[in-house]
Amino acid sequence: MSERKTSVAMILAGGQGSRLGVLTRWRAKPAVPYGGKYRIIDFPLSNCTNSGIDVVGVLTQYEPFVLNSYIGNGAPWDLNTNNGGAYVLSPYTHVGDEGHWYLGTADAIYQNIRFIDRFDPEYVVVLSGDHIYKMDYSEMIQFHKRNGADATIAVMPVPIEEASRFGILATDEELRVTDFVEKPANPPSNLASMGIYVFSWEKARQYLVDDAADEASSHDFGKDVIPAMLGAGERLFAYSFEGYWRDVGTIDSLWEANMDMLDETSGLDMSDDWKIYSRNPNLPAARIGFGADLDDCMVAEGCEVDGAVKHSILFQGVQIGQGAKVVDSIIMRGARIGAGAVIERAVIAEDVVVEDGVQVGAEGAELAVLGPGCRIAAGGHVAPGQSVEPDAVVE
Repeated sequence: MSERKTSVAMILAGGQGSRLGVLTRWRAKPAVPYGGKYRIIDFPLSNCTNSGIDVVGVLTQYEPFVLNSYIGNGAPWDLNTNNGGAYVLSPYTHVGDEGHWYLGTADAIYQNIRFIDRFDPEYVVVLSGDHIYKMDYSEMIQFHKRNGADATIAVMPVPIEEASRFGILATDEELRVTDFVEKPANPPSNLASMGIYVFSWEKARQYLVDDAADEASSHDFGKDVIPAMLGAGERLFAYSFEGYWRDVGTIDSLWEANMDMLDETSGLDMSDDWKIYSRNPNLPAARIGFGADLDDCMVAEGCEVDGAVKHSILFQGVQIGQGAKVVDSIIMRGARIGAGAVIERAVIAEDVVVEDGVQVGAEGAELAVLGPGCRIAAGGHVAPGQSVEPDAVVE
């Protein structure tokens, strides 16, 4: 038995992220780079550390190699402690069971019951690994305790036209949940679940066991476990979150979330005391050439800029050649943009080579996307809305 913990966090990080297209061909969505020096998984990991939660299970499944390697022993997030740690948890088999992939969010936690039981926690915090936000989970846990809750769901209002993408709640004046419906075709309100839960472990454990035995269940928190708890009269409460939060499930939303870092009114402040930690390469300071022209952009360490960059984010080690122009774009680590190339409204993944004089995207048009390691040869062209597969060559 390990040292007992008040709270254990479980991060659901196995999502394929198929709507991110070429950016997730070979990696899980939480491993997608973000904001010049981060990956999406940095946000829940850092939130855990800043909230005083030092046992974190990271549940991986789809294309886990990049994510597993990135997390390592959890040192960048101060999770490599003797009594805590970051644990990468993938589906597995044991004696008498053929085993299977995680069938749903609830099944993912159920398959790791023995891991959680090692720490005998009072509370389990279940998180998504693919959202951009800063949140103090300890405040949510205190809210849960004050209300004597069995489950607490973090919520925030969303535009009603987007509400059908979320679990939608109704509450009474004390914020006790009175109704919950997962992704309704006709949403009754715009109060949406953020996919962030605090459970009293003893109570939730039994619901997970019961759900696993139900062959008719889809083994999902929103579709099955939460409605079952609500139907049984358990104490479910809604925790109102006020702050920046974005689900980066599409290319457009990933681009918008990156651009939010350049917008002082977005509510996303990366320089406040709530630090977001990451695993970063040891690179020299950025070099800005004599003829460079930078306006409203972020330039990470190791970059070499000899062209014009406007309203864009350059990740570590990016090279921008002489006379090149980059506008409204995200250029990920190690990409090289040749002399005279023009990049407009594009998402360019790691280690891409755009040779001299190439045009990628266009002003005001649909985003162009270049997958990791691809090369656009001199004289080539990538049209607005076009995606180029990883390691492909466009002549």
